[in-house]
Amino acid sequence: MDVGYIFNVSSNNLIIMELKKQKNTQPSPGYSEYKSFYKSVGGNEGEKCNYPTRFDLYGKGCYHDCSYCYAKSLLNFRKLWDAEHPAVSDIDKVLKVIRKIPSDSIVRLGGMTDCFQPIESRCHITYEAIKELNKQGIGYLIVTKSSMVADDKYIRLMDKKLAHIQISITTMDDDLSRTYERACVPSQRINALEKLQQCNFDVSLRLSPFIPQYIDFKKLNTIKCDKILVEFLRVNTWIKQWFNIDYSEYTFKQSGYQHLPLELKIKYLGQISGFKQLTVCEDVTEHYEYWKNKINPNPLDCCNLSKR
Repeated sequence: MDVGYIFNVSSNNLIIMELKKQKNTQPSPGYSEYKSFYKSVGGNEGEKCNYPTRFDLYGKGCYHDCSYCYAKSLLNFRKLWDAEHPAVSDIDKVLKVIRKIPSDSIVRLGGMTDCFQPIESRCHITYEAIKELNKQGIGYLIVTKSSMVADDKYIRLMDKKLAHIQISITTMDDDLSRTYERACVPSQRINALEKLQQCNFDVSLRLSPFIPQYIDFKKLNTIKCDKILVEFLRVNTWIKQWFNIDYSEYTFKQSGYQHLPLELKIKYLGQISGFKQLTVCEDVTEHYEYWKNKINPNPLDCCNLSKR
């Protein structure tokens, strides 16, 4: 049997679920099956994140193929990354997992890969998963670099009481973005973001990673969205291959990464002014405590999800 773990966010209880292999269930025709589609993040990130339970409905590759992606770096090393041919989860197994999650939970859609990468338009696994989450009354946090999430079919599908959406960019320069990722260009993502805001969804712009040298702050502050989340770049040897920036400012070291010191993070955040609410997602413990106590609107939730 396949054994997996679901973390109940509301009660902090770990629920172990055993999924027996189902007869006559197959992955989408023509695609390999992705079996590790749900997981609970542990360690430093899991301790700080309110939403450690994650569904990666497509795996072992992501067409967006972001050069700086941590999942790509891990799987490339093991020769398991295939951006052109992502594996597809078995929707029957996904639905069975969803039906065992407590209805007061919030799960994240997209962690290692993007649940709205182009293969979704053919396989519709994310669509079917959201439909079931709605039926079960389970909240869902969508993190994506795709404008597909704002297509009319998904706007009609998503429940405004359950859906929380973060659309991620690293720059507002379409040409620059093409040098290190294959997701739709930032201008399309921003259009999608503003459409979702107009439709009254709980939506945030996510600067992930936030690279101050790549941001036109004047343009950023004109985006029509109430909320912004900032996740600062953390640097290692892998990252240094992809971004043409001066890394000499990244002098704070923790957990194998180099980070901007807190005073510089505060300085760069001061250039963001066009949003009603700003929150910071942070894995440096000392800095996390500062944002929690001084900056984040909800000290207990750096994602700052609206409660409806």
